[in-house]
Amino acid sequence: MTDQRTAATIEPTWLIEATYAPDAAETRVPFRARHLARLVELMDAGVVVAAGAFADVSASIIVIRAADEQAALDIARSDIYMANGVWVEVRARPFGLVVRSGAAGS
Repeated sequence: MTDQRTAATIEPTWLIEATYAPDAAETRVPFRARHLARLVELMDAGVVVAAGAFADVSASIIVIRAADEQAALDIARSDIYMANGVWVEVRARPFGLVVRSGAAGS
């Protein structure tokens, strides 16, 4: 039997944590479809790697490919949720994304 180990590399990305407003479960409703459509567009463009929200509607997490922290924050701050007070704060942290060697983006 052949040992088919897969080599991995670390891709530098940015982890965005976007904090929801206390009433976000209600206030996000009219903006949710546009928010999700934009995330899909950014995924298709290879900018957003993954995105999701905590079930308690406390924060969203987005993993973004960006040149630097400011560029990552600019992407998050231009979201319809931020513009309409659904998110009240966004923070960026450098994040090492594990990818298979030879995979897209590595």
